[in-house]
Amino acid sequence: MGTRDPRVDAYIAKSADFAQPILKHLRELVHKTCPDTSETIKWSMPFVEYKGGVFCNFASFKQHCAFGFWLGPLLEVEAKNTKAMGDFGRLTALSDLPPDKEIVRLLKEAMKLHDSGAKVPAREKKADKPPLEVPPAFLAAVKKNKKALATFVGFPPSKQKEYVEWYVEAKTEATRDKRLAQAIEWMAEGKSRHWKYQNC
Repeated sequence: MGTRDPRVDAYIAKSADFAQPILKHLRELVHKTCPDTSETIKWSMPFVEYKGGVFCNFASFKQHCAFGFWLGPLLEVEAKNTKAMGDFGRLTALSDLPPDKEIVRLLKEAMKLHDSGAKVPAREKKADKPPLEVPPAFLAAVKKNKKALATFVGFPPSKQKEYVEWYVEAKTEATRDKRLAQAIEWMAEGKSRHWKYQNC
């Protein structure tokens, strides 16, 4: 038989009035359908575990609740409003939940997936950002000042980009030259583009 965690009782009791009946209802459905589950608290919210692995979780926020299956991406769930954490969208009342029959079907399907050893597909890696394009005139001027060059080369790409964009975005050549001179002066002193605001 599964176990209940008194911390989950406390979590529900502290939740907003609208949230309590939703959380209680979901909790009861989970335990009734999946008696071999156990509760715990992870990342400050209730989680339900099944056979040693995370099974599902629910959470309460100021204006809505959320419920999600760990293997949710492998389940066919039709949420009314998908703009929220979890698989059932934003839950603000019991009427926002799918019918109990549908929730039970999903719980049983999720158990089968766990029993089969299914895993959530790995997220696709984000494509690497293209390297920063430094205008030749900017780089040539910076290279003339060893301290400025050392600072620029030592900056992370985000700090380099701040100076390059400031230089490139100048609308006139005169402004561009003025900004370049100022950039070299600041970098020679080891300063980033927004050094004035760093300690604010």
